[in-house]
Amino acid sequence: MDDDKLIIRGIEFKSRLWVGTGKYKNFEETARAIEASGADVVTVAVRRVNIIDRRSENLLDYIDPKKYKILPNTAGCYTVEDALRYARLAREAGVSDLIKLEVIGDEKTLFPDVIGLLEATEILAKEGFIVFPYTNDDPIMAKRLEDAGAAAVMPLGAPIGSGLGIRNPFNIKIILENAKVPIIVDAGVGTASDATIAMELGCDAVLINTAIAGAKDPIAMATAMKHATIAGRLAYKAGRISKKLYATASSPYDGMLS
Repeated sequence: MDDDKLIIRGIEFKSRLWVGTGKYKNFEETARAIEASGADVVTVAVRRVNIIDRRSENLLDYIDPKKYKILPNTAGCYTVEDALRYARLAREAGVSDLIKLEVIGDEKTLFPDVIGLLEATEILAKEGFIVFPYTNDDPIMAKRLEDAGAAAVMPLGAPIGSGLGIRNPFNIKIILENAKVPIIVDAGVGTASDATIAMELGCDAVLINTAIAGAKDPIAMATAMKHATIAGRLAYKAGRISKKLYATASSPYDGMLS
């Protein structure tokens, strides 16, 4: 797989599994799970986790920015103005030009406000941010976000934290068919097989938080997700056999003794 590199806007990503940092018991467990996952992209919520004020205990004290690519996110932002503010704060603090953009439209479902998301994507892209918008699994909106300057598009597999897996693989496939930027499934993964399915569909990466942090053994689940992502990508690259209604003999009949 050495020749199968994920490159976005000139940045090379070593792992196709990206991980979040929320919901862990403490920073030590967070760091151990990230290490076990093999991920080199770690996303952090700017408004919920202290990554800006380095004078107090800080997540970045446990996650080496020289080893990992820190992907700030605007989780918890319900307006375009809030999302823009926290994206700019992260960059001004020297965290990153990368931004996982969230503009949430509903507190109960945490579905994105796609109209606000589109507006914020266009603004931040023009300001030089490398924007990764979290959106629903709508092929039309995915394309519009790409046209607005998104570096990659991050459709949900299912609602955030639900663990339901990929609910609509057909929409994801349509998004993939039309996309000219990487597609990264974000939200809804519950277990390793869900990550494998996302990668077998042809997604470029998968971002996982709750499924790892909320597992009974987060370190073991992080390891499982690492192998599942690799397996799914290998299967996609290998090309699965076509589905058939009837059986096909594994051994050919030609040359068999009668």
